[in-house]
Amino acid sequence: MTSQSFLQMNTIFISILIESLPFVLLGVLVSGIIQMFVTEEMISKILPKNRFLAVLVATVMGALFPACECGIVPISRRLMAKGVPLHAAISFMLTGPIINPIVLFSTYIAFGNSWRMVLYRAGLSFVVSVIVGFIISYQFKTSQLRESASHDHHHHHGNGLKGKIKGTIQHTIDEFFSVGKFLIVGALIAAAMQTYVKTSTLTAIGHGPFSSHLVMMGLGYVLSICSEADAFVASSFQSTFSLSSIVAFLVFGAMFDIKNTLMMFQAFKPKFIFYLFVYVALFVFLGSMFIAQIS
Repeated sequence: MTSQSFLQMNTIFISILIESLPFVLLGVLVSGIIQMFVTEEMISKILPKNRFLAVLVATVMGALFPACECGIVPISRRLMAKGVPLHAAISFMLTGPIINPIVLFSTYIAFGNSWRMVLYRAGLSFVVSVIVGFIISYQFKTSQLRESASHDHHHHHGNGLKGKIKGTIQHTIDEFFSVGKFLIVGALIAAAMQTYVKTSTLTAIGHGPFSSHLVMMGLGYVLSICSEADAFVASSFQSTFSLSSIVAFLVFGAMFDIKNTLMMFQAFKPKFIFYLFVYVALFVFLGSMFIAQIS
């Protein structure tokens, strides 16, 4: 390992952390607010009982939370602990990092004020999220939260506003340290992969109509860039990759990357994560191939 490449890895590692920390903080803060201020009754009023409608509502709800793919994991886990069914929480988790206004605006800017890219990205993520949520609603009848994740720290600070604010802060700190270690490990792996796996190797593999989509999805996973910033990286591939494979990068990388996979392992059972990964990868691939036909 040369000192040059070690320095490069270090720089990438720090930049991934700096980029994602504000959104993780936002995510754990929202999670703390949900824990202290949102009751099970409120959630049951918002979410329809019908599984298909619940998936649709949760997918749209994702648009209201400006969390990145790592910040959304603690929020989804908290919602499930409050009684949101698995299929709805997962649909919310998949679209939250993509169809929120900040991400769509950054995509619009990164691709030279192109609405087409925004529509493809938002549309594909919406469709994938609904299909995956629907499959999960039939396949998994239990919560799939890990034992440790479903028994949460309960801080009793009284029921007044002051007590709830204190509880929110306490909860945010706990969650931040719990999620933070996974973020650091994920960022380190991603930085190492970016430093030692040459992008030129990937672009050489990625020139077939099928392989280019798979390579870009793999790249989205490995680079682990927060969804608020990934469009700027994706736009730099426009000369080497097709538009549809760039859409695959933007959707898959925001739903699954090294950082949030590690965080999911803290929250969910491994078998469930495996199925979720396979479904998301399959439908993003098929969807991006469809975009290749129509664009």
